[in-house]
Parts: sequence; C-alpha cells; structure tokens
Amino acid sequence: MQIGELAEATGLSRDTLRYYEKRGLLTARRSANGYRDYPTEAVDWLRYIRIAQALGFTLHEIEADLPLLASAADNSAAVLRTALQAKLAEIDRRIDGLQVLRGELLHRLSEQMDDCPLRPVAAAA
Repeated sequence: MQIGELAEATGLSRDTLRYYEKRGLLTARRSANGYRDYPTEAVDWLRYIRIAQALGFTLHEIEADLPLLASAADNSAAVLRTALQAKLAEIDRRIDGLQVLRGELLHRLSEQMDDCPLRPVAAAA
C-alpha cells in the first residue's frame, strides 16, 4: 500500500505518516522505485495510535509501549488493559491535583474580593 492509499484509508495526511515513520511508529518497505510500501496491517496500527491519542496517551507513551505490544500479540488485550488502567490512575492523580489547585485559587480569590472596593454590596433586607 503506497502512502497516498494509506493516507486515504486512515484519514491522516502524508506528512503525518512520514512523521510517524520518522519517529519509528510506522515502518514501510521501499519498492524498487523508492516509493514507500506499507503493509495492510498499518491501517489497524494507525487506528490504534489515534485511539490511544484520543484516550490521552502521548506519542512518547505509545512509542514506549511498542516493544511490549509487538511481543504480546496473543495477550495484547491484557497489555492494553494494564496500560489503560495506568493511564486512568494518572488521570485521577491529575484531577486530584487540579481540585487542590482549584480550592487554593478559590480561597485566594475570596480573600482578594473581601478587599475589593468594587465588589457587589448585598441588598439591605
């Protein structure tokens, strides 16, 4: 499959495919005329990359998992489940940190507003 066909099949640009190849996320054979020739499995692999990115994985994380996924062909569902659980734990840690930061910002904002001369005055009852 040539690069144009792969781009059409995946909805990715040729530049993106070349970038993935440069990073080692995608491999192609070179035909006699120098054209890239991708295996048909590349479509599924690129779908995996896009789904992983949509789930919050960075390209660096996907690259780090390449050897693990390549050697775990028969248990890739278990490997993927473990990776997703780790990513979920990381997201939970980020949410916890953001909640702490939010609380701190609200606290500081309320202190600042107590001293603000333009703050709304409560209506007299």
